[in-house]
Amino acid sequence: MEPQTMNPSSVFPDEVLERILSMVKSRKDKSSVSLVCKDWFDAERWSRKNVFIGNCYSVTPEILTQRFPNVRSVTLKGKPRFSDFNLVPANWGADIHPWLVVFAEKYPFLEELRLKRMVVTDESLEFLAFSFPNFKALSLLSCDGFSTDGLAAVATNCKNLTELDIQENGIEDKSGNWLSCFPESFTSLEVLNFANLTNEVNIDALEKLVGRCKSLKTLKVNKSVTLEQLKKLLVRAPQLCELGSGSFSQELTSQQYAELETAFKNCKSLHTLSGLWVASARYLQVLYPACANLTFLNFSYAPLDSEDLTKILVHCPNLRRLWVVDTVEDKGLEAVGSNCPLLEELRVFPADPFDEEAEGGVTESGFVAVSEGCRKLHYVLYFCRQMTNAAVATVVQNCPDFTHFRLCIMNPGQQDYLTDEPMDEAFGEVVKNCTKLQRLAVSGYLTDLTFEYIGKYAKNLETLSVAFAGSSDWGMECVLVGCPKLRKLEIRDSPFGNAALLAGLEKYESMRSLWMSSCRLTMNGCRFLAGEKPRLNVEVMQEEGGDDSRAEKLYVYRSVAGPRRDAPPFVLTL
Repeated sequence: MEPQTMNPSSVFPDEVLERILSMVKSRKDKSSVSLVCKDWFDAERWSRKNVFIGNCYSVTPEILTQRFPNVRSVTLKGKPRFSDFNLVPANWGADIHPWLVVFAEKYPFLEELRLKRMVVTDESLEFLAFSFPNFKALSLLSCDGFSTDGLAAVATNCKNLTELDIQENGIEDKSGNWLSCFPESFTSLEVLNFANLTNEVNIDALEKLVGRCKSLKTLKVNKSVTLEQLKKLLVRAPQLCELGSGSFSQELTSQQYAELETAFKNCKSLHTLSGLWVASARYLQVLYPACANLTFLNFSYAPLDSEDLTKILVHCPNLRRLWVVDTVEDKGLEAVGSNCPLLEELRVFPADPFDEEAEGGVTESGFVAVSEGCRKLHYVLYFCRQMTNAAVATVVQNCPDFTHFRLCIMNPGQQDYLTDEPMDEAFGEVVKNCTKLQRLAVSGYLTDLTFEYIGKYAKNLETLSVAFAGSSDWGMECVLVGCPKLRKLEIRDSPFGNAALLAGLEKYESMRSLWMSSCRLTMNGCRFLAGEKPRLNVEVMQEEGGDDSRAEKLYVYRSVAGPRRDAPPFVLTL
């Protein structure tokens, strides 16, 4: 869509217009104002300081830098989300280095780089550290390919760094000495997260760094940091707002225990606590003085039981977000419903997602208990081994404002265990009651009726994830025809074929991406889609020795850059 020509008499001075548009924060709003007229298009071009790119192959760095010449912050996502489930083959692509080479020439003033599911090498981190003299923030989430040597290069050379956030990456942890690479004069750090590193760190270097950086607000350490060491860090940084606290399993003397409790008590600004690896319930009591102001409690690595969780939640009246492991069981979730009336987000993760014989966990009873006490709940990720239609109906009646509803019944094809009926009516109730729903993940035994409900009622749905579900192509046709705002569709191990794929022929150019794996697609169906929509990148990943007539894994996305130039041999671009 081309911007319209504006009447010259109504034009703002360029400087005023650019200043106004720079205050627009929403990405969608920025895109919309750029289409008003050519003057607004140009003003938005020059005023844009940050960009978000949801697929690194949807555009080239050359196109990006030409469109927006003054960008300071780039957020870039790489591999499809199903790479988190090892469904995307190794060496698929998404290398950050070609982007950095262009940025070094066009964006030498780059300050922030936030990457997710990208390949990042030590060479790339060294290049970044030397190429951007005013670089301030590096965030790497679910990236791979680098080691602590790359972090050492960033620490040594990025003199103005305010944020180093290394989270859930495939990183080679060679040693903890990279922390000693920050210069002694370095004081600017505000965010430091190395929670997923495995080796012991240079604790002396960490203590000195934390003590120098008086503006440090977020500190997330790994589980090698002991309670005694944690106490020393808290004493040096009582201004912390977010803490990832490492291991809680060491023995303490009574004096050490009292000193640690005092250190937590002095952290008056703490609102987020995460990263606990808890083995000794006794030491959880030192957290109580810091709980009153907590809004986010992340126990996703801590297999707490219901008693320990209950004791903590009594002290957390302002909690908005809670992540737990299913070892808390239904009794722990009942405590959530009783003590957390302001809760808006709940995530319950499985302690052992691959053990089909595992006992315990959470059920529909705990889910209902949370919904009865937490009426503001609007985001849920809930892993369980059993569920009923009636329970889901009760949950969404109690909490109709869900924007994100991700129910993961871990046994594929699991029915309503009380009635032996499909779980169709459960998700029907979700989409009928939750009119603000943006993201939905379905599970359990589902027929096409579920997808008929989704197409009919989920008019604000943007992301849909489907696994081991559906009866025929007709169900997915209902979704593609009926959901006008759908942007991401992820399907695996489901009986959808060419007819379902081609039902979205007119929709894919307005979507970000489509992923289908282990479905009933053929190469001919994928080729037809590619022929009809040349502006889409239609990529098929074939397994060695597989059926050449079938498309095992399909990834479809819109792109202004054309077919990518770095596709490995197993990726066929149609």
